Amino acid sequence: MVQKYQSPVRVYKHPFELVMAAYEKRFPTCPQIPVFLGSEVLHESRSPDGALHVVERSCRLRVDAPRLLRKVAGVDHVVFVQKNILNWRERTLHIESHNETFASRVVVSENCSYTVHPENEDWTCFEQSASLDIRSFFGFESALEKIAMKQYTANVKRGKEVIEYYLHELISQGTSHLPRWTPAPVWEEDAHRQPQDHSSLESKAISGAPSPGPEGVSTEGDKLDADYIERCLGHLTPMQESCLIQLRHWLQETHKGKIPKDQHILRFLRARDFHLDKAREMLCQSLSWRKQHQVDLLLQTWRPPALLEEFYAGGWHYQDIDGRPLYILRLGQMDTKGLMKAVGEEALLQHVLSVNEEGQKRCEGNTRQFGRPISSWTCLLDLEGLSMRHLWRPGVKALLRMIEVVEDNYPETLGRLLIVRAPRVFPVLWTLISPFISENTRKKFLIYSGSDYQGPGGLVDYLDRDVIPDFLGGDSVCNVPEGGLVPKSLYQTEEEQEEADQLRQWSETYHSASVFRGAPHEVAVEILEGESVITWDFDILQGDMVFSLYHAKQMPKSSPQDPGPRTSGQLIDKAVWEAPLVCREGESIHGSHVTRWPGVYLLQWQVHSPLSSVACSLLGVDDVLTALHSPGPKCKLLYYCEVLASEDFRGSMSSLESCTSGFSQLSAATSSSSSSQSHRSSLVSR
Repeated sequence: MVQKYQSPVRVYKHPFELVMAAYEKRFPTCPQIPVFLGSEVLHESRSPDGALHVVERSCRLRVDAPRLLRKVAGVDHVVFVQKNILNWRERTLHIESHNETFASRVVVSENCSYTVHPENEDWTCFEQSASLDIRSFFGFESALEKIAMKQYTANVKRGKEVIEYYLHELISQGTSHLPRWTPAPVWEEDAHRQPQDHSSLESKAISGAPSPGPEGVSTEGDKLDADYIERCLGHLTPMQESCLIQLRHWLQETHKGKIPKDQHILRFLRARDFHLDKAREMLCQSLSWRKQHQVDLLLQTWRPPALLEEFYAGGWHYQDIDGRPLYILRLGQMDTKGLMKAVGEEALLQHVLSVNEEGQKRCEGNTRQFGRPISSWTCLLDLEGLSMRHLWRPGVKALLRMIEVVEDNYPETLGRLLIVRAPRVFPVLWTLISPFISENTRKKFLIYSGSDYQGPGGLVDYLDRDVIPDFLGGDSVCNVPEGGLVPKSLYQTEEEQEEADQLRQWSETYHSASVFRGAPHEVAVEILEGESVITWDFDILQGDMVFSLYHAKQMPKSSPQDPGPRTSGQLIDKAVWEAPLVCREGESIHGSHVTRWPGVYLLQWQVHSPLSSVACSLLGVDDVLTALHSPGPKCKLLYYCEVLASEDFRGSMSSLESCTSGFSQLSAATSSSSSSQSHRSSLVSR
């Protein structure tokens, strides 16, 4: 398995020329990096005007590994080849390194760059990336992989400290500024060949260096600064920084325009102990859930019923001693059964989600207020009054559902849970709910029974006395509702509850579907006028799929035997595009098509396979049923589509970009339309 590392952008608040002088002091040896045994120059060249300086070195590094592993390998040091391309004109240094020792078994490559800060020309930016691919190493692949990455990341921070050490040394010796490069005088007889020599050397240099642009320091805010991470996200190890940057970059590639905040991404990484693949899977599922349930708009759209505001015994109350927002929940005083019967389970879930959304918003506010990263909040749970009536079976079932939703979509948002006045019935409740709570979350629970919370080691260790609520013996007047029994006269009838649940289900904007090989999922859209716009937005939750758009002669008919909306091959008139779009797992796609003909348009998703170029709609019912019972991949899809009048859509047409894939181009039939509608189809992968 290839291991990768990507650093954030590290900023030296010194000019490029001074940083280069400090960098050169690392050679030929560097006592500050003990594993660096020395180096020798293999090749060196300069352009005639001195603007480009290329140096190739052989560097020896000590193997910092267990004795057994060194004995098996038969070496005490490894050799790396490093190529430095210094461009004084552009004020850039690009560094490429790769291992020469065991190159057939282990492939290590590293790319570094020093560039001028895009907003301050007197500062210098540094970026570093590396990859490790252990193909074969005497059966010690896994051990070597862990040792190598541990040693590499340990030296990452040390490298930055070495540059700062030599910068300090230069400044202490009176060198705080170095002049910028100016072209060297060229003798008249050499003038005619300077452009050729310079061009040749520059082309060689650039071909071996990372291109500026995506790999350089961006001025568009798509890269993270190390100081920003420390200031706004907290202290992270080099590997944790790398995981954050890699996951963030992946989201930028697949979810354009919909990138979560860095604090949000970091929570999912922490929830999966910075295992990149697991965190990415968890985050993608959560993003799809947020889209399906429109959670991003919850704080603007959700207004709790008046009955919920009166009887829900929970609310925000200042912050704890660490600056975390404090939420107080008097569960023992709350009539959970009455609330469920009066407002329904869905309304309670919406309210719980709004509390979590508000908690994240308050964490951001406290981060700005206190000037340090605050990414989680504290909950004070008062259980006085908890009894067997709270263990009502539907209520416990609803509680478990809410815990599951919060655990999956708001990981690492709870910094501490203070449970006070836990009665004897609490162990029964804890036995029921604890299996649904992750181990990381359970570690944050502090449980106090009776009046244990009042003495040393109690609430005073986590809350200031002027924040402890009055009902717990503190000095703060708490405005959290006291709860109480909900009058039965306010209960909903069963018919009202069912109707409310159906309305909520019908109001869901996005739909989910499972797609099997040989049985595509199709959505038929009837167009009464030729000039309409079909828009779509879908996420591939599992598996790889192929998306196509067809025009049919008439509305397809479905039967109980069919797995979903189907149409026979004779009904299909034409494919709207020449080639279908292959969509990979995790991608988010949106697009549109300006219809040319009235009739029925079929949006079709099918499992991607070598045979996917043949439309599954052309298969008969027997073929479909056979495919359903045969082994094959199952894909999952979350989608939304809508038809708009062309005049309503035209104003937003320019906001949609066309992909370079063939799918976004017009088919021969479509492209024959008038030039005023040359862009009838648009597709964006985000």
